[in-house]
Amino acid sequence: MTKSAIRLATLTISLMALVVGSPPVPAFAAGGGGGAESPMMTAPPPETRSAPRPSRSSTQKAKKKAKETSLGDPAFIQGYRAAYATIYDRNEYAGAIEQLKALGHDDHPNVANLIGYSYRKLGEYKLSQAWYERALKADPNHVLTWQYYGLWQIEQGNRESAQYHLSRIAAICGGDCAEYRSLAAALEQPPGSGLVY
Repeated sequence: MTKSAIRLATLTISLMALVVGSPPVPAFAAGGGGGAESPMMTAPPPETRSAPRPSRSSTQKAKKKAKETSLGDPAFIQGYRAAYATIYDRNEYAGAIEQLKALGHDDHPNVANLIGYSYRKLGEYKLSQAWYERALKADPNHVLTWQYYGLWQIEQGNRESAQYHLSRIAAICGGDCAEYRSLAAALEQPPGSGLVY
């Protein structure tokens, strides 16, 4: 066997061991709340909609697995739920941002998305945009970020961009998922209608 074939076989076996031996890890949807959005978080947190990702090297897989395992930590889950309640039950966006950043997982798409949402609700649109883009960099198929960022686009008067976000949602989860319906309904409203998303 050539060295390349041996490496490929080793990588395949390693990946299979990681996939088969990995316990399921809860994912956290970044929920809605208010306006056209609806709460998505119940106990336990629902899974985030995301299309399958391409294979990675075994080293990258191991790092990702370690990161995900820490996200299953009860302290993280409790902190995430507390921040979620701060946002959607009390509308205390600045406090929620502090809570979310204190979790130490700013690069997780659900956390980054909620930080972006909170900044958007505070009217800090540039910061909000940066956090939405950070969430999409972490997971380009994070459907809830596409929805929230699409609503951001509508608030900015960028209806064509919001339409692009809607097409991304359709590609990920189809035209019947809640995120698609929410953004589509927002796009159906006349520009300048004063709706808050």
